[in-house]
Amino acid sequence: MTTQPRVNELWKYIGENQVNGRLVDDLTDFKTSQVNYRLTSFDVQTNGVRYLKTLIYNLASQLSPENWDRLRRIENREVGNPFSVTYDGEMVCLDYLRAVLDLEFIEKNVDLAGADVLEIGAGYGRTCHSFLSNHKISSYTIIDLETTMEVSQRYLRTVLDDAEFAKITFIPVGEIEGALGDATFDLAINIDSLAEMDVDTVRYYLGLIDRHCRNFYVNNPVGKYMDKSLDGHARGEQAIARAMSPGLLTDVIDVNDNRAVAAKAPEFTAAYRPHDGWTCAADTWAVPYTWYWQALFQKQEPKH
Repeated sequence: MTTQPRVNELWKYIGENQVNGRLVDDLTDFKTSQVNYRLTSFDVQTNGVRYLKTLIYNLASQLSPENWDRLRRIENREVGNPFSVTYDGEMVCLDYLRAVLDLEFIEKNVDLAGADVLEIGAGYGRTCHSFLSNHKISSYTIIDLETTMEVSQRYLRTVLDDAEFAKITFIPVGEIEGALGDATFDLAINIDSLAEMDVDTVRYYLGLIDRHCRNFYVNNPVGKYMDKSLDGHARGEQAIARAMSPGLLTDVIDVNDNRAVAAKAPEFTAAYRPHDGWTCAADTWAVPYTWYWQALFQKQEPKH
């Protein structure tokens, strides 16, 4: 006797309550509905961490051997309990994946052996941590808001040994001129913060870079977006309005269209070039965020 397939209790419930013709009046928004989330994909509203870990896993699977080496040199990445996956026995999180990709791009254009580095807006310090773990950096100077600096100081003091931490100088934004003096740096870095500053402040930092630095790495958005499906404008419409005005690049674009993003690259490199005497040595999309771009600028030595 042939056994007939039976509907188990789980799918009996799903069929009666979540997936049936009564719940699909038309197909207009079918693929972003609870019906389709039961059929083919996880609900994006409640599975953000699942999708984040899927992204991390896929990025980890594509890392080059050189980037695996860069990542493994960075000890104590687990501090702070990040969302992570385990790939080939190695804990991997998105922040340090981004950090080694940034480092790979910079290394192609700048000799970091014995370098003096200046970072404007260091967040909690992942880039500094990655640089000091991978290269014999002479000094690493961080300019930041005092409130943010309290976090990076604590974090970097925890993840670095005494010798490496001693290479870091922390300068609050209110003390820049007196603290920098006539110091020069081989490399200036800004990741994901110039786009959040007022135009005058961005111009100030570009001028500072021109006066004190020989190379400049920037990784920031190419424009603004109004796609409510990305975050539901969870922080409110006023927060969205405040986010639209800062920065040098304020055009609203389709950040999910690679051609629209790439079309803004010339404006990006023009906006972030510190001065006429600088050239763009390299630029490209900054993985993984769709609307981020990265560029490396070099100051041209005057001809004698």
